[in-house]
Amino acid sequence: MSGELMVRAKPVNAGPNIRKVSHGAITWLDVAEPGLAEMEYLRRTFNFHPLALEDCLSQVQLPKLDNYDDYLFLVMHFPQFRRSSRLTEPAQVSFFVSSDYIITVHSGELQPLLKLFSDCENEEKFRSAVFGHDSGHVLYRILADLVASMFPILSIVIKMVDELEAGIFESASAELLTRKLSITRRDILSYRRIVRPQIGVMELLESTEYPFLKVDPDVYFGDLADSMRRIWVELDDLRDMIEGLSGAHISLTSQQTNQVMRVLTIIATIMLPLTVVTGLYGMNVALPIEESPWAFWVVLGVMVVIAVGMLTFFRLRRWF
Repeated sequence: MSGELMVRAKPVNAGPNIRKVSHGAITWLDVAEPGLAEMEYLRRTFNFHPLALEDCLSQVQLPKLDNYDDYLFLVMHFPQFRRSSRLTEPAQVSFFVSSDYIITVHSGELQPLLKLFSDCENEEKFRSAVFGHDSGHVLYRILADLVASMFPILSIVIKMVDELEAGIFESASAELLTRKLSITRRDILSYRRIVRPQIGVMELLESTEYPFLKVDPDVYFGDLADSMRRIWVELDDLRDMIEGLSGAHISLTSQQTNQVMRVLTIIATIMLPLTVVTGLYGMNVALPIEESPWAFWVVLGVMVVIAVGMLTFFRLRRWF
């Protein structure tokens, strides 16, 4: 059935969002920005299960692997870093894999996937290397490029954490640091949500042999599962580090606030008796030495003595 279907799988009938590249007995169909027309084409051409086609259009699917009679259906998520929002967001890719074809369905935003398809389309030698074994090897190569693209995004997150660490201990703006800490913590949590369910799918590919995937799953998909686990461990470390930096930032900010409050309290305490003195001599009643030409200087001297005495007392008690 698959061979006959591949003869009919021509782009002219597939709509503008489907591209095809073939080598030997293997064909790769890439469906970017899928719609109902593309799903109907896949249904008529390959007789895929309606629920699997429905999952291709849904952007809220969790990563999963479904094993049908003569093909595999995978839903995977891979991170994309949005520089505008400084947030890592998931991009969904759905795979249909059989012995003689592989179909990818995605939103058209994953550059590693688009580049790999273009290279296979335009470079015969490269296409031969990718398609030269079986469809399982093509699936591995696509997943390997997508997993490899996760590490530069991870490096961006690591750089953000390193910048935060330097900023916290260099007395940078507290408000700016608080905002950056919140954004980075949100990004790490978002990345973790993408990676965690992927590990189970990779481990399932690693541990199960499928008759139409002739690659050694333990060697090929095991390598990808190891990469995902390394990313997860790194994200765990980054989460712990950002929580530690957040705690350190809160501690330093509280210390600075306490220092300011201490100074303000000392000033207010010193001003209190001085305010009493000025209040007394501001009353419209008879007071000692008020008729003396030296009254102002006497009162000023008393205030200075009180202020100096209180400062000396605070200093002796080591309150500042």
